[in-house]
Amino acid sequence: MEATDFFSVSECKGQKTIDGEQVPLVLTPSSDDGYEALAAALKANREWVEAKVMANSGVLLRGFDVRDAAEFNALVEALGWPDIRYVGPAPRTHVHGRVWTANEGPLEEFIYYHHEMVLIKEFPGKVILFCEVPPPSGGETPFVPSFRVTERALAEFPEMVEELDAKGLRYTFTALSKNDTKSMRGRGWEDAFATSDKAEAEARARALGMDVEWLPADGGVRTILGPRKLTRVFPGRKGRRMWFNTVVGMHGKELSSATFADGSDIPAEFVRRCGEIIEEESIQFRWEKGDVLILDNLATLHGRRPSLPPRRVLVATCK
Repeated sequence: MEATDFFSVSECKGQKTIDGEQVPLVLTPSSDDGYEALAAALKANREWVEAKVMANSGVLLRGFDVRDAAEFNALVEALGWPDIRYVGPAPRTHVHGRVWTANEGPLEEFIYYHHEMVLIKEFPGKVILFCEVPPPSGGETPFVPSFRVTERALAEFPEMVEELDAKGLRYTFTALSKNDTKSMRGRGWEDAFATSDKAEAEARARALGMDVEWLPADGGVRTILGPRKLTRVFPGRKGRRMWFNTVVGMHGKELSSATFADGSDIPAEFVRRCGEIIEEESIQFRWEKGDVLILDNLATLHGRRPSLPPRRVLVATCK
């Protein structure tokens, strides 16, 4: 089946038009077919779907009656993009197949905008989210076309942007040994590196492009990453410079830091203003049960608004 015969283009509240493209592109069924027909259509039109994700930064599949993790996993498999294991600070639980819970940190906290796994050498090309239980209030997953942040930061701080890109960034993050689901960054290093052996954890950290310092007091670890670029240009995305960093999210925080690669401070006013720009450029919609959102992880930052319970959003990360 041709994609244009199966999918209808729709709209959602909160979408934007950027460089002539609807963001996100909302696709709904042309008939009453459910998730099995959707899986077949995705499998038959993989290249078309991927092109839409890249052109529109995100694609929202709505109205296909996707009910649970098993059905969501079938859609992920149908798309055919290879799996990539999540490595990062967010506490998560495996659910089914390639499906995991999204960040299990407290719902009342805002998860700041980020590219998934931006700090390590291998990061997902796509992040796929599925809403199994929509929250009664809040809990949106706002996302931001990264090139818009770079464009506006360059317009206001051209010298600082170029200096950070040229000199590079250094990040540090502190993690405990065991998971702490009371924190949105509470994933322990044993879970993150899938080992309780420190020597093996160090080897796996080096393979991901990070150094580690063991903390004697509580068995925790400080990870050090860098130098890293401030912006990146990826193929197939119109030569746009993506804001591919986590400076605002990590700068001056209790468990983390972001500095120049030589350890010197990044001006706080620059970080503050970039945070305002990111928020101003954000796009968000209200989750509906069964929604599937495919984000181009190379082109979009995403986060999570504070939410009332219950909320259950599942995730798969793909190369």
